[in-house]
Amino acid sequence: MRWLWERSRSAAADHRPASGRSWIGCYGAAVSDSSRDTAEGAGWGGADRGGYRQLMPGRVQKISWLDPRMLWAARNGVLASWFGDPTGRTRARWVAQRAAAGAPADKVIRRSDPDRFSFMVIGDTGEGDDPQYAVVPGFLKVGQDTRFAVLASDVIYPVGSADDYDGKFFRPYQDYRAPIYAIPGNHDWYEDLGGFMRVFCDDAPPLPAEPSPRPLTRAWLRSLLWHRARAGDGQRLDEARTLRSAQSQQAVQPGPYWAIDSGPVRIIGIDTGLLGTLDAEQGAWLREVSKGPRPKILITGSPLYVDGEHHPCAIEGGGTVDEIVRDPEHRYVAAIGGDIHNYQRYPVRLEDGRTLQYVVSGGGGAFMHATHTIARVDVGGVSEADFRCYPLRGDSLAFYSRLYGRRLRMRRFFTLTEAEATAVIAERLGIPPTRTPGGEVRLTRRIRLVASLLGAGRRPDRTARFRLPVRKIYTQLFSPSSATYSPPFFKCFLRLDVSPERVRLRCYAATGNRAQELDPPVEDEVTIPLV
Repeated sequence: MRWLWERSRSAAADHRPASGRSWIGCYGAAVSDSSRDTAEGAGWGGADRGGYRQLMPGRVQKISWLDPRMLWAARNGVLASWFGDPTGRTRARWVAQRAAAGAPADKVIRRSDPDRFSFMVIGDTGEGDDPQYAVVPGFLKVGQDTRFAVLASDVIYPVGSADDYDGKFFRPYQDYRAPIYAIPGNHDWYEDLGGFMRVFCDDAPPLPAEPSPRPLTRAWLRSLLWHRARAGDGQRLDEARTLRSAQSQQAVQPGPYWAIDSGPVRIIGIDTGLLGTLDAEQGAWLREVSKGPRPKILITGSPLYVDGEHHPCAIEGGGTVDEIVRDPEHRYVAAIGGDIHNYQRYPVRLEDGRTLQYVVSGGGGAFMHATHTIARVDVGGVSEADFRCYPLRGDSLAFYSRLYGRRLRMRRFFTLTEAEATAVIAERLGIPPTRTPGGEVRLTRRIRLVASLLGAGRRPDRTARFRLPVRKIYTQLFSPSSATYSPPFFKCFLRLDVSPERVRLRCYAATGNRAQELDPPVEDEVTIPLV
């Protein structure tokens, strides 16, 4: 693994700044073309695969959500929606256990970072296959001078088992020399958060068994079907921990939700459990920890703006997370959420004149959620001109057209070139193409029909009733099983540079190709004032 780390550092040192390009951290290195510049910058046509495979273990188990055994193991989310969600009560028990073990009552981690520092955010990482490991070289390169990283949702797929942490957490990030904090996603809750608590919360012991529910109640039915960790899970954890055993890498969290005071900002991580909500106890804590003049950044497993829609995130007993975030006395400047496996940014201008940056950052390794199904954006005062996403809608459509062509054995009909997909997206949404096609593209009936079948832009038309299930069934079932293991992957991660005056947020791409591995392109960036 060290060869790639040293090669990445020397490659950065060989470059010189180029006019008009963004720079990477402290390197001063020119960034290669992004997907907004060229098709090659998006990863299309790249025959030179990166060296990430040399980081992977010899045997990798690929996750297939068409496998009935996998679906059965991941049943707890469905059971919670049918028979009631027990995660609030379970979370309270975990928090009480940590408090009894001496965790701070306010759940605030107080770090000694300077007023100017940087940290990384990466979401929905843990599938342990090619797309996750393809992110690692760029993540290490961009993040080597950062103070810590935050994993935002779904650390481990499919069900958060402790034994999966070896190849899906410790191994991929063994050369990241700083601490890593995390908030759990719904998949980490599929075994009642036991693996997550052992890894991130000072090897928290299992919770004692609860009394059996009263027979023939909803809770009783749920308990009969509930998936739990198998006996002996986590026997390989001690060996896996040796991969991140340096003192500089150690971090202990007070629980599944926490706050970090670092330099001039407070970073608050919340746990939205199985169904994307907060229990009353966590809601009360969030209101309390949000007080005060220090600027704040929220990290959440359920994004508040996503796919052109507003999801304020309900709190048990009343109120929403977004109400807390928008309160001017709380001084939030950004809310970053995982769960959806791509990048999106919504700069929402509030009535008092402030602009809050709502970001989706879930492209850290799991299968890609489509962006081409996002309609022309008009939400929260954010227009299409303000909205940013990665992958670009045209690249998403081209990617999915290949998946459907391969799965349905109709490649000649379904497959669209990136230029064709870009052009038809521009037509359907009535927007100029983000990336100008290399040459003139003639939009045929086939191209328009494929775009409509794949839900591009979700514009009502004559073929709407015949659309393929890209939006719901596909993303929940078919899309994960169709994860590609050949570039481009369209993965991403964030770097945030903090100073007393501002936060600079950048989204970096990872395609799996060597060009983007050596020079991770910046797909989006924004400067957020703190003063």
